[in-house]
Amino acid sequence: MELKNRHIVIFSQMQFDSRLESTNYTMAKHLAKDNYVYYVDRPYTWKDYIQFKNTPGYKARKPHFFSPKNSFIQTEIPNLKIIITPPVPSINSLPEGAVYRLAVKVNERIVAARLNKIIKSLKIKDYIFINSYAFYYPTMHRLLKLKPLLKVYHCVDPLIEEYQIRHGLISEDILVKDMDLVISTSKELRNAKAKLNPNSYFVPNAADIGHSQKALDPALPVADILFDIPKPIIGYFGNIERRIDYNLLTQLLEQNPDKNFVFVGPVGKDYENNPAFNAPNIFKKGAVLYEQLPAVLKGFDVAIIPFKKDDVSSSIFPLKLFEYLGSGRPVVITDFNEDLEEFTGDSVYICKNVDEFSAALNLSLNDTPFLQQKRLKIAAQNTWEHRITEIKSLLATNLNNKPKS
Repeated sequence: MELKNRHIVIFSQMQFDSRLESTNYTMAKHLAKDNYVYYVDRPYTWKDYIQFKNTPGYKARKPHFFSPKNSFIQTEIPNLKIIITPPVPSINSLPEGAVYRLAVKVNERIVAARLNKIIKSLKIKDYIFINSYAFYYPTMHRLLKLKPLLKVYHCVDPLIEEYQIRHGLISEDILVKDMDLVISTSKELRNAKAKLNPNSYFVPNAADIGHSQKALDPALPVADILFDIPKPIIGYFGNIERRIDYNLLTQLLEQNPDKNFVFVGPVGKDYENNPAFNAPNIFKKGAVLYEQLPAVLKGFDVAIIPFKKDDVSSSIFPLKLFEYLGSGRPVVITDFNEDLEEFTGDSVYICKNVDEFSAALNLSLNDTPFLQQKRLKIAAQNTWEHRITEIKSLLATNLNNKPKS
């Protein structure tokens, strides 16, 4: 069953111009190839409005904040519009309770009022509503005057950080119970959500293989940020935060003094001064634009994901894994999620401890064209085209099976 020419409203926790490519926005771009997609950008708070004044992100949104008649940004994809809402009060620091829940209602009304005007002005007659990890707004969809044909929650990660769980655990439960369909990016997340909503499914993350494969182009220069680092380079590309196993990393650095470890990505404020980064053979290079991903990966001799193995990591299906594979780099990871072996076969070294990890690094440095082709083949089976086909099928089937009002 095909899903074509549908109007789809995606209310996302991720902003469209986030420094790193996000599952949420990638899904929107692919759905917009043959549907009309309205990506509701995460609302700026009043704190954001002041803090990010004069930044490119602020300037892109400024004409649309307070203009209902000019409230969206037209993207390069004809069927994809970015909806910008007015700024909302900053409320996350409030304690959980009646006052916070009242404040949530205020923010939901601000977003819903903007959406209602857009739906009316664009003469949208019916649509699918997807809350893509925007769990802070658990009942906003109830305020939409034109009720969606199908309500979907897209859960892309577990709630782990303190600022998330302060209110998120309660809000997400409310949201999950109120949806017609729940799609999660790991089996663990799917199983947890199924306890609240039995119509829950697992669709893993994938990668923009066409982008990461640019790393294979002999003419592509290696990213400038790697020029001053002697090889071999063991690289990590992504957020540097709690998921990383810093104890393991410290031991890896000690066991592999002949290798240089490079971490490229935004650093969480609680991890900027982690002792692991004091070693002489590790380098933090900060965030780079997603466009630079191929040039960065080309400079890696081995790409790694050294995540902790715990209850949280068991539900993580990292986008970067398939980006690594698509670039042709050898990949070494910890055994943080048992599901990953099913999707990677024997193309990735999955390690239980630091000794296995060090041995895998040494094996990876003796890579062969045969092994690289095996990785590229696995990457080709885990593209966004495959995943969006699965998502579209779920949406179409649930839309068809839903009783007509």
